[in-house]
Amino acid sequence: MSTPNEQLVLVTGVSGYIGLHCAAELLNKGYKVRGTVRSLSKEAMVKTAVAKASSRADELELVEADLLKDAGWSAAVEGCDFVLHVASPFIMGEPDDPNELIRPAVEGTERVLKHAKRAGVKRLILTSSIVAMFSDKVSGTGTPDDWADPDQVGSYAKSKILAEQAAWRFIAAQTGSDAMEMVAINPGGVMGPTLTGVAEGASTTMISDMINGKLPMIPDLNVGMVDVRDVAVAHVAALTAPGAAGQRFIVAAVEPVAMMHVAKTLKSGGYSKVSTRKAPTFLLRMMAPFSKDVKGMVSFVGRKVRCDNSKTREVLNWTPRPIEKSLLEMAESLSS
Repeated sequence: MSTPNEQLVLVTGVSGYIGLHCAAELLNKGYKVRGTVRSLSKEAMVKTAVAKASSRADELELVEADLLKDAGWSAAVEGCDFVLHVASPFIMGEPDDPNELIRPAVEGTERVLKHAKRAGVKRLILTSSIVAMFSDKVSGTGTPDDWADPDQVGSYAKSKILAEQAAWRFIAAQTGSDAMEMVAINPGGVMGPTLTGVAEGASTTMISDMINGKLPMIPDLNVGMVDVRDVAVAHVAALTAPGAAGQRFIVAAVEPVAMMHVAKTLKSGGYSKVSTRKAPTFLLRMMAPFSKDVKGMVSFVGRKVRCDNSKTREVLNWTPRPIEKSLLEMAESLSS
């Protein structure tokens, strides 16, 4: 087997919150890294961001590719040993048209798998989510064997369910001895420092709003959380871990974190604008028809599901860091 510094890994969506950390972790582990962006105009931003976490950022190669177009993907996967398929749309609110999320998630996943297979990629790591597993649960413990009902969840969760299911169907339909392996990484709510310093995704925007006093009340939400750096560690470990192929891994702490605990952690860290007023659930339900963000959130209110991450710890030799430190480092990265 070749050593990491001879192996090339493609990271799709490398300019995103998770993608940047995955690129840095791969470079730090000695891999060669190529990343996809929708426009090469992002190259300076991407390399500047990755340089905050890796001294090898200048070695990162970037190529243009879009999840909804075939152009560029053959060149992107050429010569790659592995692929981390991280790219996927994510918005906090409920879109007017669910296909805004579902189509690029499903078609993009199928497109990346098809081109990776043709290029002889050994193993593909798919970034899914715990919402694909148990976003329809109200209580109890979610496991890697769970699948949420796509007809009982919001558009984002549905996009993750359908994309992951499409990926597993693709893997199962392979014939011959050169079958490509796949591993699904299913993170919870991703926290921790952003390398760009900009609030772009759902979690970074939420923390930014909290520390800037733009979230006047805290909803009764309990979310399985994880540090973005621990998500990257899990992705890279899954490339070569024996016994990982064909498996789904929950990447989140066992106990869900209450949003009020997030608020109090930030407040105690010196972010005085953070509100710790509880949002009445009845008020959120009244607001849902008039706010896409509230509509996307309200179905999760009152739920409290534990995460069984025992397989992740065992197979990937993975241990998550305390989320309180992640939250404070995230806030610092957004306010510096």
